[in-house]
Amino acid sequence: MSRILIDLADPTPPYEQIRRGILEQLALGALKAGDRLPTIRALARDLGVAPGTVGRAFKELEEAGVLETRRGGGTTVAASAASLLPQPSAPADAIDEDLLRLAQDFIAASRSDGHEDAAITEAVRVALRRDQPA
Repeated sequence: MSRILIDLADPTPPYEQIRRGILEQLALGALKAGDRLPTIRALARDLGVAPGTVGRAFKELEEAGVLETRRGGGTTVAASAASLLPQPSAPADAIDEDLLRLAQDFIAASRSDGHEDAAITEAVRVALRRDQPA
């Protein structure tokens, strides 16, 4: 599983950042139906949050039909998870070519620095939020 980032400066609660991070990994293809997620305790330890925080994110994703938890079998991505993801709002060919080229350059530079797609996506989201007028 790719790394989920928790931004403590972000006003979004950590459980929501975890939930959103898992959904982004699904959208990017880093997670697929049937993939097993780390245990709640292991992910909480890796992210430096309380197990209840991860548990809440998992519970919300289970209720949405994205994750499945089986006693003794762990938590996996549900077979129907991909169909539950929001579809892109505009076809790729409708995006401004100059903007697309800038994004591709940024992605290439970020990947060459060793960053994973989920981290790149989250960095853009954080940068957009910080750039909002007060």
